[in-house]
Amino acid sequence: MTAAFNQKKRIAWFWLLAALFVAALLLVKPYWHEGPVHEAIEDTGLILVFFAILGRLWSILYIGAHKNRHLVEIGPYSMTRNPLYLSSLLGILGVGLMFGSLVVAVAMTAAFYAVFRYTVRREAEFLLATFGKAYADYAARTPLFIPDPRLYRKARTTTFSQKALTSTFLDSLLLLALFPVIEGIEHLRASGHLPHVATLF
Repeated sequence: MTAAFNQKKRIAWFWLLAALFVAALLLVKPYWHEGPVHEAIEDTGLILVFFAILGRLWSILYIGAHKNRHLVEIGPYSMTRNPLYLSSLLGILGVGLMFGSLVVAVAMTAAFYAVFRYTVRREAEFLLATFGKAYADYAARTPLFIPDPRLYRKARTTTFSQKALTSTFLDSLLLLALFPVIEGIEHLRASGHLPHVATLF
């Protein structure tokens, strides 16, 4: 039987990429570092982060108690096979926008998408080996990432894992915690205490 994908690898790549982009944030100055354009980009990023948190919490309600044990095809999983990863990508895009750089936002999202894309392929191999035709049929009608609202199916009741929900909520708070960090970087740069080596749109 195919073994479940080792999530430690994904987490290791996640933190490596996160460290690289934090370094980039310290060295790069957004072209729109102040003014209404910067504020609009930053506010859009913050809104995306909030939607990402809601999406992750909604998704974990359905998958938390059933991951790798049952095939979940309802709620957000009826519209996309990977609502958790999709929500995470939305949050990563939001963090990049909160920084104020479109280039950084797109680069961050593309890099993490590559990691998530590899992960979901490996997870799909495990699910196919575990659930067989049921998963093959589910995969055939359900998009990998981009949700199709027309496919939405709700459940009368669902069982959720309080531990998984709490863990996901705490993880999601890290996205919000980045906002004051980014604001602090902007303050240091505006006061001349943090030099930059490049300016990006």
